[in-house]
Amino acid sequence: MVAVLARRVLMAIPILVIVSVVMFVLASIVPGDQARTILGENATPQAVAALREQLGLNLPLSQQYLNWAWGALRGDFGASIYSGQSVLTIVGARFPVTGSLMLLATILIAVLGGILGMLSALRGGWIGRVLDAASLVGLAVPSFAIAILLVSVFAVSVRIFPATGYVPFSDNPAGWLWALILPVIALSLGGVTLVAKQMRDSVLDALSRDYVRMMRANGIPERSIIFRHVLKNASIPSITIVGVGAVASLTSTVFVENVFVLPGLGTLATQSTLNHDLPVLLGLGVFFTMMVILINLVVDVMYGVLNPKVRIS
Repeated sequence: MVAVLARRVLMAIPILVIVSVVMFVLASIVPGDQARTILGENATPQAVAALREQLGLNLPLSQQYLNWAWGALRGDFGASIYSGQSVLTIVGARFPVTGSLMLLATILIAVLGGILGMLSALRGGWIGRVLDAASLVGLAVPSFAIAILLVSVFAVSVRIFPATGYVPFSDNPAGWLWALILPVIALSLGGVTLVAKQMRDSVLDALSRDYVRMMRANGIPERSIIFRHVLKNASIPSITIVGVGAVASLTSTVFVENVFVLPGLGTLATQSTLNHDLPVLLGLGVFFTMMVILINLVVDVMYGVLNPKVRIS
């Protein structure tokens, strides 16, 4: 298992390089000038040219990337051209918001999706039909549209939850959870329906296997068969869907955080794009890529825990 994880970590290095190159090229072709952004629209052409020379913006694009990559290898991702703060400091200050959203959304996707899938497989009937209808809604409607609907109903009309804002966990744990309920629901609805459908199919498949018939014939209680054998085997394919849902919720934070005005990495990405803040955009691109790699590593570990064949291979 350790060798598998080591290979995955080594494979992540070229992925990070490719993503950083693509991000650098895309950010460089966005209309705008970093030097003009720093000095303002009233700056003289001479001052703008001098600052471009100072920042190295006149160098070839490949040389600019190599200079950035060399700094990143030493832990220096540059500074924001808008605020002057270190990129690592800015990302670190915003991460608790996005990390809270990701953690709660992933837990909701895994737990609620698993429970609904189990109930649908064991009970069937109206639960299965509701799950099919909810799956269509969860997959067809984008997360930002769900977020706007939730705000309109539960924050404006009914006024149960706050429409905007974030409360740090260290200040008020209950307020932290209350402020994140609607954003987490908007992020996780699609993932919950996907996991539920996968779990339902996996449970039904496991219940039709010979080993289940054999245990029933030997008089083993149905509850023991479900929770000790069927649930474990059915959870293995669902873990992949949970990982996909976690990655999808990470990308959706860009839209959902803007709807709920949460000071996370999603709103930071939007502001940095509008400000043409290339160092922050590059730092965010690398950070998001590392998050996706970490999620896949966790999925691989869970596979190994539940399936001994993975550890042996």
